Amino acid sequence: MDKLKNMGNYVSSKAQGASSQASKETNKSIAKDSHAPLSTRIHAAGDALGDKMDQHGHEVITDSSIYLLSE
Repeated sequence: MDKLKNMGNYVSSKAQGASSQASKETNKSIAKDSHAPLSTRIHAAGDALGDKMDQHGHEVITDSSIYLLSE
């Protein structure tokens, strides 16, 4: 039963990590856009940083799920 739960955690974290990465890349593009207003660029840069932190958190959970599945 634990392996099934860990498999579910792995799949969920992998999907959430991919979503965070896509959002981060979009926000990075907005932050670099010289045609966007400065306030929008600053907000997008902050969002990209938050997305990177989320992505890292999901990667840690994914790695720990893989470890638990191998036991």
